[in-house]
Order: sequence, then structure tokens, then C-alpha cells
Amino acid sequence: MSIKVARQPKTGTAKVTFSLPSDFPAGAVSVVGTFNDWTPGVHPLKNRAGGVRTTSVTVPAGTTLRFRYLGAGGAWFDDADATPSEDGGVLEV
Repeated sequence: MSIKVARQPKTGTAKVTFSLPSDFPAGAVSVVGTFNDWTPGVHPLKNRAGGVRTTSVTVPAGTTLRFRYLGAGGAWFDDADATPSEDGGVLEV
């Protein structure tokens, strides 16, 4: 698991890229959180070269994101790179 934040000073935004290994967990995975009103399936992770799958969101710089991953069969899990909280991981961008 990893999270990459690329700040874009000219636009006042930040591009946040979520990355997981392509083989774990098995099946489809999406990232859900405050940036998509906790709606499953809006930001699915897609397979990329190098054995990873990713998805990205663009948010205003300075935003505090709360999010979790939703795997196949309704399995929720958190990202080790985010600060844990009761409602998922927290990330300051």
C-alpha cells in the first residue's frame, strides 16, 4: 500500500494517488471517502505496469481526507500510510 500526494500550487489542488499490489487483496477494490461521499465504485483501482493498481483523486490543497478501501465481498480495510481513526484513515493534503 502507498499513497502519493502531488501538490499543484498553480491550481491550489493536490492529486492523491492510492496504490495497492495488483494481487492483494484478490478481486475488485475501490477507494471510498469524504472526496466521493463514501460512494463505492466511484474510484476503482485499476491494474498498471509493475504489479500495482492505482486510482487518483484531485482535491483542494489543505484538505483533510478520510477514506477506506472496499474490497470484493464488502471487505473494508485501511491504508497503513494513513493516520488511523474510527472512520478510516486520515490524510492531510
